[in-house]
Amino acid sequence: MRTSRVEIHPEAFEEMSVALDWYAERSTRAPVAFLDEIDWAISSILEAPNRWPVYDGDCRRLILSRFPYFIVYREKIPGLIQILAVAHGRRQPGYWHTRTL
Repeated sequence: MRTSRVEIHPEAFEEMSVALDWYAERSTRAPVAFLDEIDWAISSILEAPNRWPVYDGDCRRLILSRFPYFIVYREKIPGLIQILAVAHGRRQPGYWHTRTL
């Protein structure tokens, strides 16, 4: 069953923007590839939200394949996915916990 809506936490959006800026400073192709992978990841989550393993509590994690980032998300209510973090793989685990409130 395809989920119809996604809500991106403002801090997760900021993390994505910072990463995008970092890649843009270093390459003309990397930011496009990063956005393509983020788009693919969000579409995949919306298509089958239970496909990826439980990560922490009621959250799940999708690890990006070409970049050292992962997306932390949960199904907040049926039909609504909440993206809580677009986290670098070396960032302190669980830093995003306060975003679930």
